[in-house]
Amino acid sequence: RLAKPNPPPPNRSFRLLHGPPYPSLHGFESLDPTYPDIAATAFGKKGRITASIFIILELYLVATGLLILEGDNLHKLSPDFALKLGNLTGDFIAYHCCGGFLVGTTKDVGFHGKGTLVNFKGLPTALSLYTFCYGAHAMFPTIYNSMRKKSQFPKVLLLSFITCTITYVAMAILGYLIYGHNVQSQVTLNLPKEKISSKVAIYTILAGPIAKYALTIMPISTAIESCLPTKYQENKPISILIKILLLISTMVWAILFPSFESVTSLSGAGLIILVSFLLPCVCYLKIFGIYRHFGYELAGISGIIVLAVLVGGWGLIRRLLILSRKLREAC
Repeated sequence: RLAKPNPPPPNRSFRLLHGPPYPSLHGFESLDPTYPDIAATAFGKKGRITASIFIILELYLVATGLLILEGDNLHKLSPDFALKLGNLTGDFIAYHCCGGFLVGTTKDVGFHGKGTLVNFKGLPTALSLYTFCYGAHAMFPTIYNSMRKKSQFPKVLLLSFITCTITYVAMAILGYLIYGHNVQSQVTLNLPKEKISSKVAIYTILAGPIAKYALTIMPISTAIESCLPTKYQENKPISILIKILLLISTMVWAILFPSFESVTSLSGAGLIILVSFLLPCVCYLKIFGIYRHFGYELAGISGIIVLAVLVGGWGLIRRLLILSRKLREAC
């Protein structure tokens, strides 16, 4: 339903580097395009379906991660409480927050961590985790179309990515300096639980999944409902049943996944790479016909695609091997 866009402006390379190509798609503004819309423009109905499936799977893993995050913080506050499903016990890993670092630096912990500065065995997991951290591209079309001054979109992206990069690097360095090789997959597990400040930090984290889970599940539920026959699409009991089943299924996966690190690295290597790197680049090449003429732009985009495939494949294979080994050990 989207018309073919006009020829791209001269600065499309800048826009590709600082965000997906939607700012260059003239004529789309009034249609409020989404990721599936852009994929449909490039590859038709199959492109729309493929993009929708990947985005839904990504949101599903994010929702699972939110439950793991919530469960681990509750486990941190009440370690004697456990959720059992048959012979399985849910052990959950938590997320970090600034309050946790305040505890580490001011509450009898300090910067005394020791460990190996470079661990190449952990490189695939680290790359997958950082990929997950930068995986907000599916929201870019919505953000762009909601902006009053759309010309400011590249600046918004640049500022956001710089802020996130500084935050991630700072937290990684502080976590290493404070806890060294003893740092766990999420820093809050290292906090001294007898401290009031630790409890404040954990209670702060608990509010996050509660606020975000419903927003994450809603697009999945809407997509499932849209596939039903017309007479069932606005049926409230069916809508409630779908959401309950989604909640139950994500809870089961949250119990089965060994850690928050596992679900985030798996999502980063397997889905974020597709949604945030491969899909924008491939659609951009197809829509603007860049693939027909070899040049610096085609070479640059091809390099991004190759790098994404290598990083994603390496991280995904490594994570699946680790998960299979842990499952064998558990059995």
